[in-house]
Amino acid sequence: MSRSAFAPAKVNLFLHVGPPEGEGGYHPICSLMAFADVGDVVSSFAADALTLRIAGPFAGELAGEGDNLVLRAARALIAQAKRPVAPIGLRLEKRLPVASGLGGGSGDAGAALRLLREELGLDQSNDALEALAAALGADGAACLWGAPAIAQGRGERLSAAPGLPTLDAVLVRPPVPVSTAAVYRAFDAAGRFGDVRPPAWPDAFEDAAELAGWLATQRNDLEAPAIAIAPQVGAVLETLAGEPETLLARVSGSGGTCFALCSGDIEAEGLAERLEAMSPTWWVQRCRLGGPWPDPA
Repeated sequence: MSRSAFAPAKVNLFLHVGPPEGEGGYHPICSLMAFADVGDVVSSFAADALTLRIAGPFAGELAGEGDNLVLRAARALIAQAKRPVAPIGLRLEKRLPVASGLGGGSGDAGAALRLLREELGLDQSNDALEALAAALGADGAACLWGAPAIAQGRGERLSAAPGLPTLDAVLVRPPVPVSTAAVYRAFDAAGRFGDVRPPAWPDAFEDAAELAGWLATQRNDLEAPAIAIAPQVGAVLETLAGEPETLLARVSGSGGTCFALCSGDIEAEGLAERLEAMSPTWWVQRCRLGGPWPDPA
């Protein structure tokens, strides 16, 4: 039976980044991550061998990528099973732009891991699945489950997020990919490293306005280098910050996509419609942030 798994867009509500550490030069982080009700979909189909088909509006941005994270995740899971498994095909419906700070590749890998464990009847524990996801990328562990979380370390240490209210938001990405590696190089060159000790927060936020006010005291340490590399991102951020519906505007992750938190669904819808008319080349998506979101039926 064919199954499908949802890979929601990841949004860093804040992202604090410290100086590189250890042999690998990884940057410790502290980030509050939430997940959107928009994203990619991974589904299975009958096949004679493990294979991947890519479709969707952003499939072309993955053209020529022979070792997609979905395939890497599938191979890692099957290797860990240490027993023969039935051949299977995977289809990635790529609805999120690539290199956009939304954790798309990690989310796709996580969806593939969850789907294959069920489809192939494997018995890996949640902890084993999380370790595989974390090995595939810094956002892997969080994107595996798609639930709000505080991520620390390289992103693999997850703890419960404070209670979040309903969050209506608008995601906006200009038509330019932003390389995470290039952003980190610019970040290191600037030498303005952040404090990655977890800030104090309440057990829960009453509404979007309270959360936005608290988030305004936090930051995304990769925002400035992302804008330096791609000034179009700065133009989006400036536009969002100036709109009346916006409670808070910020870059997500290493950039590409900015988000605006709004006080409600009507405000988010009005903002999205106006932005689409204002700048037709921008990818504009109204959404709700939270998670986890259900897999497609």
